[in-house]
Amino acid sequence: MQSITSSAAFAVEPLSPAAFEAEFVPYLDDHLSDNGADGAVPFQPLSRAASHFAPERRAAFLTALQRPFGTPGWRRAWVARDAQGRIAGHIDLRAHAEPFSEHRCLLGMGVDRGQRRRGLGAALIAHAVDWVRRETAIDWIDLQVISGNAAARRLYESQGFVVTGEQVDRFRIDGRSLGFTSMALRMER
Repeated sequence: MQSITSSAAFAVEPLSPAAFEAEFVPYLDDHLSDNGADGAVPFQPLSRAASHFAPERRAAFLTALQRPFGTPGWRRAWVARDAQGRIAGHIDLRAHAEPFSEHRCLLGMGVDRGQRRRGLGAALIAHAVDWVRRETAIDWIDLQVISGNAAARRLYESQGFVVTGEQVDRFRIDGRSLGFTSMALRMER
């Protein structure tokens, strides 16, 4: 278990299949319940009605966690736990679906509403970047973010991600037109 420094004590650990159903699924369901709430810009391209960890997505996530790294469809995930052992945030890296892109991976993350603006997001990104540098030959970490999510974009930019493109009007969700911004971080070794 790797500790991270923040305004509160957090520990980052790999998400185990054993903790998946009992802890991660309820955490992620709660996290997703904030998606687009009270008129806020969504952080996932999901409608308010679909802002939960759907059974088919759960199954795909768990299956991908169990795939060996480097094989098609692999995923690795870590959770940050607070001093009481509750999940305070998560980060995951996964293979791109397209062939010939094994030198890149996709990043996804989230921080519990009560833990935001405490440095946990930056610490989770640093943990994932460190893992990529130590354990893989991956050259790029990619991500996509809803264009209007200014806080997330600032976080990613502060960690060295650069904008590589934007699709205007990519989604129309709950009567709103939303763009999608692609960002990437080149691994320096």
